[in-house]
Amino acid sequence: MDAPSGTTIMQPAASNRIKEGPKGVRLRKKITGRNIMLYGTLIMVALYYLLPLYVMMVTSLKGMPEIRIGNIFAPPVEVTFQPWVQAWSEACTGLNCDGLSRGFWNSVRILVPSVILSIIIASVNGYALANWKFKGGEVFFIILIVGAFIPYQVMIYPMVILLREMGLYGSLSGLVLVHTVFGMPILTLLFRNYFASMPEELFKAARVDGAGFWAIYFQIMLPMSLPIFVVAIILQVTGIWNDFLFGVIFTKPDLYPMTVQLNNIVNSNQGVIEYNVNMAATILTGLVPLVVYFVSGKLFVRGIAAGAVKG
Repeated sequence: MDAPSGTTIMQPAASNRIKEGPKGVRLRKKITGRNIMLYGTLIMVALYYLLPLYVMMVTSLKGMPEIRIGNIFAPPVEVTFQPWVQAWSEACTGLNCDGLSRGFWNSVRILVPSVILSIIIASVNGYALANWKFKGGEVFFIILIVGAFIPYQVMIYPMVILLREMGLYGSLSGLVLVHTVFGMPILTLLFRNYFASMPEELFKAARVDGAGFWAIYFQIMLPMSLPIFVVAIILQVTGIWNDFLFGVIFTKPDLYPMTVQLNNIVNSNQGVIEYNVNMAATILTGLVPLVVYFVSGKLFVRGIAAGAVKG
């Protein structure tokens, strides 16, 4: 049967060739000196950072008789979790022998309000500086940038005097205020750059539709700002949780955060130094920021890249 005019009949051979796909020499990845140097350097850097963590982990699972043998790289012959229990609830930190548990809950009570307050205030500041031009805005932005790079040690004595006059010195509320104030400059800079990288047409269209300051912030800016909020959360969580200086200065022994408790455990001189307890306490102290970072690492990189588009 003849084919209608204007149509093309595909020959069987051509059809088979299409099914088989294109033929040719496949490109193979060559092992070059550059690749060897690159991957070798990455492996060495990874081992450099992972080796101390490995030593801490295996040491925390050993008993003291096994540790005295001296081979710190060997895995434990008999795994024991008693050092972890002791570090959490039995190790002495001065006059108290309740381990890191009290410091952990103090750190949580410091961390949660500090992160929430600093991020809320910084996000509103960054949004206003990026999208709403007002008199003195550039001067305010310059002051924030300068404040982000002032060493903390310069501001300690004025902050002590200020908190004392406010009746907050030696309390968790005073330390929350300190972390909130010192976190705002760099967070405001991050939020301002991120909001400035968003399409300006969205903001203008919302203004034309009659949306005001808060309507644009909640309905347009916030839904599109998850990556930069993750960046801010990770920065604040790691900075506040790992803080030692502010914790030991602005609080009292009953309210010390986890890092100060860790220092007291490691430096307590009560007979034999229990290295397994010290290692377990160190891992417990760093566990929260590590978990937060690994859970949201991809969003952290996305937010940093987006926030660096405009300055």
